[in-house]
Amino acid sequence: MGRILLTGGAGFIGHHLTEHLLTSTDHSIVILDRLDLSGTMNRIEDILLGNPEFRKRLTFVWHDLKAPINEFVERQIGDVEYVLHLAAGSHVDRSITDPMSFVMDNVVGTGNLLEFARLRMKDRLKFLLYFSTDEVFGSAPDGILYKEWDRYNSGNPYSASKAGAEELCVAYANTFNMPIHVTHTMNVIGIRQHPEKFVPLIIRKILLGERLYIHSNAEKTRAGARFYVDVRDVCDAVGFIMNHCGDHCRPLDKFNIVGSEEIDNLSLAMMIAEIMEKPLIYEMVDFHTSRPGHDLRYSLCGEKMGDLGWRPKDLRERLEQIVQWYLSNRNWLFL
Repeated sequence: MGRILLTGGAGFIGHHLTEHLLTSTDHSIVILDRLDLSGTMNRIEDILLGNPEFRKRLTFVWHDLKAPINEFVERQIGDVEYVLHLAAGSHVDRSITDPMSFVMDNVVGTGNLLEFARLRMKDRLKFLLYFSTDEVFGSAPDGILYKEWDRYNSGNPYSASKAGAEELCVAYANTFNMPIHVTHTMNVIGIRQHPEKFVPLIIRKILLGERLYIHSNAEKTRAGARFYVDVRDVCDAVGFIMNHCGDHCRPLDKFNIVGSEEIDNLSLAMMIAEIMEKPLIYEMVDFHTSRPGHDLRYSLCGEKMGDLGWRPKDLRERLEQIVQWYLSNRNWLFL
């Protein structure tokens, strides 16, 4: 049985990954989180209510990675062998109004974690995964699917800070021969997501009969598009990568985690309305021009993971499950 340090474990993706690892492995999990805008212990409590036996294998440590991990925090963390680094500032709008906070959270925070792994974990470290984003590549022109090692072209301070942290990981792997790997993940959807996020926002607007504004091009004729991927598929992909990297891949590698199909935001909203059997009231809005730093299309190539043997579940099937969960748990929609 190993011990995993999971930063940002009270966040949306982090808590799902915590649940996945507790369910599918015998590892113990140490969550490192500062419980800010995106992290909440309510998610962890939801997991533990259904699985009280998980409490014995779960430890929570409060720490803000803008500060180095000191010996007091280190003692709480204990002897870990695996690190999954998900903690990050992740709101594009806030990164535009306050760029330096994202440099501190994402670049400095990642640097402090890497230094902890390099100096304090030493030979114990078996695997470190940095959770990056599709946004480091910038807006994708039609027909373009970015591969894992393509160039960066950050469109906002958030994505630039993630790219900077990613390059730190590459540098530490190359300089210090550390077992570091990177994922780029498309837009993640799922249960217990903050209601400001697109899928729960759609569900909430439809329930309330309110107008939904769809991010579109300047002419308001074309909605933005993504390869949305369910958080359960993301967790499954992370487990797949952890197993794969043990024996088969080079010391430093990158992996794209991509949904089953590309879909524009209007089609996604219409699909959800159809599942709910309710009308969709919407308006196309030119956010691309009025909100600098927001890209119309993100797109990654999922061929590498497919060739290795991993594929996500069908989008429609996942959306049906997500919608039904929110309809049964409306408090997560703030209703």
